This record gives sequence, structure tokens and C-alpha cells, in this order.
Amino acid sequence: MMTDLIIKNFAIIDQLHVTFEPGFTVLTGETGAGKSIIIDAVNLLLGGRARGEVIRTDAESAAVEAVFHLPPQAPIRERLSAAELPVDDELVVRRTLSRSGKNRAFVNGALVPVGQLRELIGDLVNIYGQHEHQTLQRPEMHLALLDEFAGLEVELAAYRLGYKDYSQLQEELARFEFALRERRQRIDYLSFVLQELADAGLQAAEDVELEQERRLLQHAEKLTLAGSGGYASLYGNEQSVCEQVGSVADQLQELCMIDPLLGGWSERLRESLYNIEDVALQLRDYAEKLEFEPHRQEQVEARLALLERLKRKYAPSLEELISFELRTRQELNDLTAGESRREDLLRQCDEKKQALSVAAGILSHKRQRAAQQLAEAVESQLADLAMPRAHFELRLSTLSQPGPDGVERGEFYLAANPGEQAQPLSKIASGGELSRIMLALRRCAPVGDDLISLIFDEVDAGIGGEAATAVGEKIRRTGRDLQVLCVTHLPQVAAFADHHYRVSKTTSGQRTTTLVEGLDDVEREREIARMLGGSHVGEQAQIHARELIGLSQRPVLN
Repeated sequence: MMTDLIIKNFAIIDQLHVTFEPGFTVLTGETGAGKSIIIDAVNLLLGGRARGEVIRTDAESAAVEAVFHLPPQAPIRERLSAAELPVDDELVVRRTLSRSGKNRAFVNGALVPVGQLRELIGDLVNIYGQHEHQTLQRPEMHLALLDEFAGLEVELAAYRLGYKDYSQLQEELARFEFALRERRQRIDYLSFVLQELADAGLQAAEDVELEQERRLLQHAEKLTLAGSGGYASLYGNEQSVCEQVGSVADQLQELCMIDPLLGGWSERLRESLYNIEDVALQLRDYAEKLEFEPHRQEQVEARLALLERLKRKYAPSLEELISFELRTRQELNDLTAGESRREDLLRQCDEKKQALSVAAGILSHKRQRAAQQLAEAVESQLADLAMPRAHFELRLSTLSQPGPDGVERGEFYLAANPGEQAQPLSKIASGGELSRIMLALRRCAPVGDDLISLIFDEVDAGIGGEAATAVGEKIRRTGRDLQVLCVTHLPQVAAFADHHYRVSKTTSGQRTTTLVEGLDDVEREREIARMLGGSHVGEQAQIHARELIGLSQRPVLN
């Protein structure tokens, strides 16, 4: 159970330390005194969303701390150990807020991520507020309440996984079939492109070679003249360069007997002569090889023009053009194989649909059985809540298509009195009836292994008279098994409490502060009298309060 709650600088609470006991505890007080603020503080400890505006005016930070006594076999002990957090018979949870936005959480003195709080301790305390009525007025939430009652978490998770797989395949198939509808046009286009590229017979680096050949063709006459003319001048003609150089070399050789220096020059000329003769012969061969076909230049120009046109259409370079051709061929092959892919997707969809149908069948069967059990359990609880002849049911109707939560929808129906036809709960139930039905549902709901405290925040709204007494008695019974804290304005409910706290606010100067006081028997009688008669407590109200407390103390059976 929660033994201590400490709140500092939270909303209008300055400093507050409340010690709680086992059983049924009520918190009463005037509207606006701060009762629900205490519940908000507990919700913050359980991982609720923090808002900077809850920090008390003129304070830079706020803090909420609670101490829980843990049973020896509480599953939370294993979670704490797994998270490498200290484990003891007492669990201390602290959360701090600051205006700078630095929000921190501590579990048994160890700093933990705020987002981990709900995962670690969220199951220790259940808080039920007036928003529960809104849940009952939303038919789309009724099926979730049935699943919670029946404990169908595993079955629902299995169905949702199958639904997700089936939906994803359906979407993939839809996208694929849409693509197939445009497939023929795409195939025609790709076939045309591929044929055009195949006819071109692209070769790597071909454009570079053609550019070189074009330059040769454009200057063919000059190149031929340079080759043949150079050969003639250097070697072929009379009085050629080679002949004249040879003659000079001979003369120098003859005169070397006179001057040996000339012999060295003669040798150097003969070496040069060999090089000139070699160049001359290469020029001759080069000129002989320059045999151009008459229409070759036209062919080269046409080929280069074709390559340029293909580059402009499909890719900026010949290398990228060849890669584009390969990709185009692959895409065409994939599209051509589209029918086999479609058949494969259809087969997978059928398999997933069958698996989904099996999961849905299991879930639906258990829901049908649980719906009857829930209706009987709620009617039994309503009989104790001054609705002895009410008829309650959950009607399941099959959806036209599987949905994310199953193949049916559920809605609560109620006939509050005999002879009435059951109508949708969201349309006919009064506020008081909704409160009692919500309490009945929560009374029927399975209790988790970790749950040690229940908090009811004005769940008795709209109830009075005999129904209020029945609600108080029902909450008192719940307090036998769990620690129950209840914020209430009803004296009939407060009279059944094992422990009573009064919440009030005082003003000192410009500051308002919330106080929480534990009441003894006399103070409790006076507080219930105030709840009965208003701020002016008369003798008759006190007598009535005494009677209410006396009646609430009689033994009750579950």
C-alpha cells in the first residue's frame, strides 16, 4: 500500500505530508480546496505528463514523493532487480519538476528516466476519475473494457500482429496491381528504348575513338602531303637531305687525315643520317596507310550524331548511357515477370488471411463467452448499487471487414428498469447510472498482481440517496482487499470510510495553501454534517451524520 505522500510546491500546495493506512480512506472538503490536486500529484509519480504551470507561484521547482510498502511476492521486485535498482520492503518514488524544464525521477534513491516510471511502477496504483464516464459514453471503447475484463491481452496481441501483416501485404498488393495497370504502357516504352539502344550497338569509349578518327579525316590531305612530301624531301628525291648529309660526311672523312677533328664531326653526321633515314621511311609508311574510304567521313559524322542524340535523350555520357541500357533491360525483365510476382503476393495474402481468420476466431469465441460473463457480473454488482433489476449487456456485431481490434464491434446496452427495452448505454444512461456502472465494471475487472492501491476521484458524481449509500458500501468492500483512496462530496460514501481526511485551504497574506487533516470521530461527524447541511452545521445535521456513520458500521457481506 501507499504509506506516505509528500508534496512540495505543487499547484496551491506548499508543504504536505500525509500518512495513509490500509482499507478505505476518503478525502473530503469544499470544492477547490485541492482534493484533485493530490490525485494529480500521485498520477505524476506514476509517470503522468508534467506541466510547468503546476509549479507553485514564486517557486522554481516542485517535488512529489511517495512511499509504498511492498508485499514479499510483489512482481515489481523482479522488475526493479532487472533494472538494477535497489529492492527493499519499502519503495520510495520521487519526482521533481523545475521551471528550467529539468524533470527528474528517482526510484529508491536511484535516478531513472522519467519515461521508465510508468513501466516500473504504473501497475501499483489505479486511478479512476470522472473521465471514466466519458469512456462509457464512447462505444468504440466498450470492446476494450470487455478485453480487459476477460484478460485477452495475449489473444488481442496475436490478432493485431496478424492484422498488421495482412494489412501490409494488402497494401503492397494494391500498389503492385496499380503498377500493373500501367505496366503495358511502361513495357512498350521500355521496349522501344531498349530496341533503340540495342540497334545503336553501343561500345565503351567508342565516341573518343570516333572523335579522333574524325580529326584525321578532316585533315586527310594535309596528313598525306606531310607524309609523302616529307619522305621525298628527306630521302626519295635527288639531292635529298639524306644524300646531302651523306656527301658532307664523306668529305669530312676524307679530310680527317689532315685534321683529325673533322673525323668526329663526320661520325656525328652519319648518326644523324641514320635517324633522318628512319623518320623518312616512317613518313613513307604513314602516307601509304592513309588510305581513306570515300564515304568514311560521312559514316563517322553520322555515328557521332547518333551517339549525341542518345546522350541528350537518356544520359549525359556514353558510359552512363551503357549503364542506363543495363538498368532498362533489368526493369523490363522485372515488369515482364510481374504476373508471377502478383501470384506470389496473392498466395501470401491468402496465407495471412487464413492465419488472421484463425486468430480472429479465437478472439471472437472468447469475447462471446466473456460478454455473457461480464453482463452477469455487472448486473450482480448493480444489484448492490440500488439498481436491482437492471439489465446490462454487451452486444457484439460483426464488421464487414476485419479491423485493427478484431472482426466485431461491441457496445453496452442498458435497461435500467423492468419492462424497458435495452438501449445503447451512451444514449440513455444518466450521470448517476454511469457512475454506478463504471464502479461495477471496475469491481468486476481483474486485479493485477502488482496492484496495491485504488484511487477514485469523484466517481460518484450524479448519485444520491440510496444509490450513494450502496456505492459507499461497495467501495468499503473493495477496501477489504486493497487500499482505496476516494475523493468524494457525498456524505453517504464518506460515512463508510475506515479513515477520513479533510482537505481545506487557508489564505495568509497573498498566499493560499492546501491543508490535509486526519479526523477523529468527533471531527469526522462534524465534517459529514457539513457535507449534509452546508457551512452552517445544525444539530439536525449532526444527528443525521451520526446516524449515517452508525449505519455504515453494520457488517456487510461480499
